[in-house]
Amino acid sequence: MPELPEVETTLRGIATHVTNTCFTQITIRNPRLRWPIPQEIVSLLPQQTIIQITRRAKYLLLSTEQGTLILHLGMSGSLRIVDPKSEYDKHDHIEFCFANGRALRLKDPRRFGAVLWTHDPIEQHPLFTHLGPEPLSQEFNAEGLYQLSRKKTVSIKQFIMNSKIVVGIGNIYANEALFASGIHPKRAAGRISKKRYEKLCKEIKRILECAIAQGGTTLKDFVNSNGQPGYFKQELLVYGHKGEPCIQCNKALIEIRQSNRSTVYCRYCQT
Repeated sequence: MPELPEVETTLRGIATHVTNTCFTQITIRNPRLRWPIPQEIVSLLPQQTIIQITRRAKYLLLSTEQGTLILHLGMSGSLRIVDPKSEYDKHDHIEFCFANGRALRLKDPRRFGAVLWTHDPIEQHPLFTHLGPEPLSQEFNAEGLYQLSRKKTVSIKQFIMNSKIVVGIGNIYANEALFASGIHPKRAAGRISKKRYEKLCKEIKRILECAIAQGGTTLKDFVNSNGQPGYFKQELLVYGHKGEPCIQCNKALIEIRQSNRSTVYCRYCQT
């Protein structure tokens, strides 16, 4: 599914096309996504100008003077800038047309994505009130992570994937960051030293920044706003490499399941 780097890549791809331009028409072709698309946006958004596009966790926020349009790509969604006269793809569920002659379409085969609208300040929306800091922000640091982890028996992988602790660290990047840090994914979060948390924070930031620079990780469905795949998959050292030799010790990587998700690690290099 699209994770933080893929969402950030999408944001950067569409921002130049739609920032400071206004909506002219909204066409809802299928309102049944994760939550029903609010019909009010069809009449409410035209003539409103997008002031800015930002990201919070894996949500894209298109801000106007009247409120904020919230977009989420779900498990298989993508946003594309297209000519509004072009043919719809089978799973194009909503189209936003703009005064500059361009259109933004949400394609989502599995329909786990979301299109929502709020008049209230975004930090008051129920989806955002309990979110932790952004992983690339100064608010996310080893000291804070260490303090939050004290007496926690949950595994470190589950701990860093908890959006109340830090947002946007999905399964792929959790695997990679723990390998780069030499931390066993099943180790209890509360049994990790501050020094090791310093290494983990550093690696989380480095890996996410690298993934963003390369346009994200293409697995099954992700493409960016131009329909092009990301290339960070070529840099993955453990995820998807079950049974292959570890690049550090040459022993076979193993795969386990944690909270119904795949975890690949080296039993010799990660302790």
